[in-house]
Amino acid sequence: MPDKEITETPADSTDWLLERAALFRERFAMLEDAIGRTIVGHGSIVRDVLITLFADGHCLLEGVPGLGKTLLVRTLARALDLEFGRIQFTPDLMPADVTGTQMIVQTEDGRRRFNFVPGPIFANILLADEINRATPKTQSALLEAMQERRVTISSHRRELERPFLVLATQNPIEMQGTYPLPEAQLDRFMMKLKLGTMGLAELEAILDRTTGPNEAEAKPVLSRKDVLEGQELARLIYAAPVVEEFASRLTLSLQPCGAEAMPEARAYVRCGPSPRGAQALILAAKVAALLDGRFNISFEDVESAAFPSLRHRVSLNNEGRAAGADPDDLIAAALNVLSGRRRRMLDL
Repeated sequence: MPDKEITETPADSTDWLLERAALFRERFAMLEDAIGRTIVGHGSIVRDVLITLFADGHCLLEGVPGLGKTLLVRTLARALDLEFGRIQFTPDLMPADVTGTQMIVQTEDGRRRFNFVPGPIFANILLADEINRATPKTQSALLEAMQERRVTISSHRRELERPFLVLATQNPIEMQGTYPLPEAQLDRFMMKLKLGTMGLAELEAILDRTTGPNEAEAKPVLSRKDVLEGQELARLIYAAPVVEEFASRLTLSLQPCGAEAMPEARAYVRCGPSPRGAQALILAAKVAALLDGRFNISFEDVESAAFPSLRHRVSLNNEGRAAGADPDDLIAAALNVLSGRRRRMLDL
């Protein structure tokens, strides 16, 4: 665990902010290194997962079986001194299996009373494994928790301890026996990350680490207090109005209606990003700027967050699916138009 403590100094002090930023980058690097001792490759995926953590969001990991999605989440949980919960989603899973339930118990004096038994959702890091295998009724049990950080059970609201991070996995190929997540549920995820295949060197490294007598295992390097301090610091990063306008225009250009909609969106998109998409862009950009040693976000920070923050918020219509359109291609086209417009304005 890090020995350094942040000194108590007024928030308007430049030295105080510089000290906190340096400590944040040190802690972030420690966490990346701890995960990298177990996870081979996927460096950009790991970085985006950690950005989601410090931006106080949730993350959806998509990839075929065997790429290390579940292992990545378990390793992150081991590297953080936080409560970890796991739910293996199946078609017969019920909402009470996620949130918990009231049970009748008998007291020592012979009376009976209701006793609440918390479900696995009462954790700091929750792995929702193969989330698209559960029915919509069970999937919806996560909606309130992901948005409001609380659950309602038998008319009683129970707060979830912060930080609260949901990391869900799903297989994009196998569709039999699955229930695709509706737009309302997808919108709760700050980022959607796609895990691709590995190269020869990475596969050899996996075999070397996992088939020997001693497998690498992450050790706790950050505490709950460290994570909460990082989340608070990220919120202090400044977003200039012109950068917020860029993020807003990017979001609106992917919606099928409105003055900012680009032609491809009008033709192929059924439902575009919500305001949560623009919020995700700004929050992810703030963490990226902080990691780069800056206290204000840049256009490049927003662009780097565009694909993981918006791809799951672009829903194609029938024409888009028939034409083979891809949300990533639409985002790239929107970025190209907006970046070109910005460069022309700077040349004037």
